[in-house]
Amino acid sequence: MPCRTIAVANQKGGTGKTATTLSLGMALARSGQRVLLVDTDPQGDLTKSLGWKNPDALESPTLANHLNAMIEGIAFDPREGILSHDEGIDLMPANIELAGMEMPILMAMSREQLVNMWMSPLKAHYDFIIFDCAPTLGIIPVNAFVASDSVLVPVSAEYLPASAMTGLLKTVGRVRRQINPSLEVEGILVTLSDSRNNLAHEIEQTIRERYGSTYRVFDTVIPRAVSAAEAPAAGMSVFSYDEDGKVAHAFERLAEEVLDRG
Repeated sequence: MPCRTIAVANQKGGTGKTATTLSLGMALARSGQRVLLVDTDPQGDLTKSLGWKNPDALESPTLANHLNAMIEGIAFDPREGILSHDEGIDLMPANIELAGMEMPILMAMSREQLVNMWMSPLKAHYDFIIFDCAPTLGIIPVNAFVASDSVLVPVSAEYLPASAMTGLLKTVGRVRRQINPSLEVEGILVTLSDSRNNLAHEIEQTIRERYGSTYRVFDTVIPRAVSAAEAPAAGMSVFSYDEDGKVAHAFERLAEEVLDRG
């Protein structure tokens, strides 16, 4: 099976992007897939959630170093700096240095292709490469879209996502038309849903009605749970932290839906 590359993105913060990247990646790894997670957010939340609590103090190369090497034409092993997590996934970390790369990337030749150029040799080693994108539509998330087969959009069941979704889906369409004609929307994922809350049900229903005829809306809904918030603080996945919990089971179902599409 060829490597599948997925960008997890929403320009609005607080939709569960990092938790989705991490837990989907872990669920895929638990089903036997070779998974690389790529932190493309200068905040480094994915890196922190996997137990590397101070990304700015990492001595090994991060994504910023690889992008800089691409721009400068420096030969650099694309695997250098990849961290292995004891739950079976690999991580290319990010830290605040990535924020300083925006202007050099904008000035670079093939500026939208830099992440793709770095990633391409790695596809032989993995079944899935998943990008955790910052909550913007800047040049680095666009790089992730260019490198991806699809974009997975987590949407919180706490607010109507119309404006943020419109901007994101327009950007995906623009990248598809201009740079990456094979880019698709992997699906829209309802997250942080409280089953006791009528508003959550209404928002889920609205999302399915508004977007379901054009895009795939995953059957799986990710519930809100205390364990999901506590696991990253322990540097663990929700599977290690609360294996029998409802969030772990939900991400197992999501992984099955993603694999079924393959």
